[in-house]
Amino acid sequence: MSVSTAEIAAPTRPPSAPRVAGNRWLILVFVSIAQLMVVLDSTVVNIALPSAQADLGFADGNRQWVITSYALAFGSLLLLGGKIGDLIGRKRAFLGGLLGFALASALGGAAPSFEVLVASRVLQGVFGAILAPAALSTIVTTFTNPKDRGKAFGIFGSVAVGGGAVGLILGGVLTEYLSWRWAMYVNVVFAAAAFVGAYLYMVNERPPARHRIDVLGAVLASAGLFGLVYGFSHAESAGWLDAATFAWLIGGAALMGAFFVAQSRVATPLLPLRVITDRARGVAYLAIGIAGVAMFGVSLFLTYYLQLIKGYSPVMSGIAFLPMIACIIISSNTSNIVTLPRFGPRIVITTGMVLGGLALGYLAQIEVGSSYVGSVLPALMVLGFAMGMVMAPSMNTATAGVTPQDAGVASALASTMQQVGGSVGTAVLSTLSASAAAGYLADHASRPGAADMAATHGYVVAFAVGSGLFAVGAVVSAMLFPSKAGIAALRAAAART
Repeated sequence: MSVSTAEIAAPTRPPSAPRVAGNRWLILVFVSIAQLMVVLDSTVVNIALPSAQADLGFADGNRQWVITSYALAFGSLLLLGGKIGDLIGRKRAFLGGLLGFALASALGGAAPSFEVLVASRVLQGVFGAILAPAALSTIVTTFTNPKDRGKAFGIFGSVAVGGGAVGLILGGVLTEYLSWRWAMYVNVVFAAAAFVGAYLYMVNERPPARHRIDVLGAVLASAGLFGLVYGFSHAESAGWLDAATFAWLIGGAALMGAFFVAQSRVATPLLPLRVITDRARGVAYLAIGIAGVAMFGVSLFLTYYLQLIKGYSPVMSGIAFLPMIACIIISSNTSNIVTLPRFGPRIVITTGMVLGGLALGYLAQIEVGSSYVGSVLPALMVLGFAMGMVMAPSMNTATAGVTPQDAGVASALASTMQQVGGSVGTAVLSTLSASAAAGYLADHASRPGAADMAATHGYVVAFAVGSGLFAVGAVVSAMLFPSKAGIAALRAAAART
């Protein structure tokens, strides 16, 4: 009888599994609600930011901190947050993260000043860094049956990828019909629903032995990730040749290098190197990062194009992304349930990367007068299928085969790659887009409608670069992912050692 990759990769069923088995689909619902809250928060706030700025009266130069402060805290603390879940139990980490995120959101909604709003965003990032790995690792340890695991990751992957687009719609509705403050308050509703369900149905799986947190590793990883995320964010406004940008990026990279050296020399590392030395898992993390960079071109620049060039309202621009969300849901579930177990990650994820490159390449043909139906909708649908074939299978592969005590940090690393990928995408694509737009405007300033044409040219450049990144991802996936049989052999050999 043949053995599937997923069966070999499935982690050992923990002792509490019989208590969870009957409620595992309810647990998935509440975990997905929490994940949706974390993912859509950034896009909800993006849509609400102009109204918040008008209400609180802060300068244009300060508004980036409403976004950056969350990204810095979230991205730099994810590995530590994942380890906390492994140490104290995923239920405790999940509930604590939910409670903290809700309180921080309520503080932001009631913020009387810019400083309080930024402080609330930092707290959201801190508790989000605990919550996100606990959510993903709960799925890893709850769904041990290969078929059910595929379904669960299909649903979770749909939420993880489509949540940002949902946030565009929700943020537009809340801002347009209520207040920007409800873009923060709505998190309290999500958190309350997830908290009640998790409290009733989740089981706190405690590790068999308590270990101290690797303090040196935690400091190096948090400081290194902070330096990288801040450096990329700083590059967006100050430029790549700015001395501070260069210093933050070099410093962050050096600290991360020191972190990996330290992890090989301590008894209880923050990130056990066995998590990333598995070839299939390591390439899956890389695929998540590449897709995160490329995908950013759609979530930001297509929103700008629809609103600023085509005149869409915030609500209508959000609705324009609905076909992509539908395709992501279909593709995520089909990929994890049908194609990933049958063909393995190399074929599925490589195909998704190719489709993503074609979709963004198609978007790179848009002009000021292009129509949504003819020039945007086809690309969004293909991109939806592409992201469903990349992100959900990559998350599944990146967390498959880990032991229960490593599930939190393995999940945290997947979230870290997605977060850092988004930060890289923000800086690189924004800089390239702005430079291209400025150059175009300088050469065509006398033409009627030059400003719109220049902005559109900048978006086209961003889409084209995103297409190229997907092409790189396709080559990397095709060359480095082991075959389905190869993964099975590697995991079997690792199990014997």
